[in-house]
Amino acid sequence: MDSISAAQEDMRHAYSAGAPGIIASGTAWFAAALVVFFVSPTAGILTLIFGGMLIFPVSVLLCKVLGRTGKHSKDNPLAPLAIETTFWMLLSIPISIGAALYKIEWFFPAMILVIAGRYLTFSTLYGMRIFWLFGAVLVGAGALLVVLEAIVFQGALAGALVEYVFGVSIYIAHKCAATNARQGENAASQVLASNSDNLPSS
Repeated sequence: MDSISAAQEDMRHAYSAGAPGIIASGTAWFAAALVVFFVSPTAGILTLIFGGMLIFPVSVLLCKVLGRTGKHSKDNPLAPLAIETTFWMLLSIPISIGAALYKIEWFFPAMILVIAGRYLTFSTLYGMRIFWLFGAVLVGAGALLVVLEAIVFQGALAGALVEYVFGVSIYIAHKCAATNARQGENAASQVLASNSDNLPSS
């Protein structure tokens, strides 16, 4: 690929701008919230940790349901960024576990901050500034949960709701942008065709 914009377009096309992954992650958070409510906080924490392992395969499946490949081009220069941020997130999980050992109510707010950092990098990965807002809202939510001394269930549910809202919003924004781009291309083609028809014949 010869430009960052082309690499970002490839990522957006392959993964529907990351929306399926966000929805899959939100579902893992929602499942954790349910387990916290009906079973125990510890079981809910384990649900998010182990459920997180299913986020990528589920997101790829959702991409295919939406008509996308769920696989970027092999020569995409942004591919390492996606891998590196995933490892960064995984290596940050012990920090959240450590926070939970001190005060269990802090696990989900800490995890919210962890995923906020990763989603901020998606602004570069997908070329969409909405991820800056997404990350900022997550940071605010995580901080507010701590300040308000929210219970464990509220922390898990907050993460799920923010991800669901932004997952849907990002998908809609991506679809609208793709539609506008196609309309622009069609309009340009029609103008070129019209100009070609108006050229004097030799």
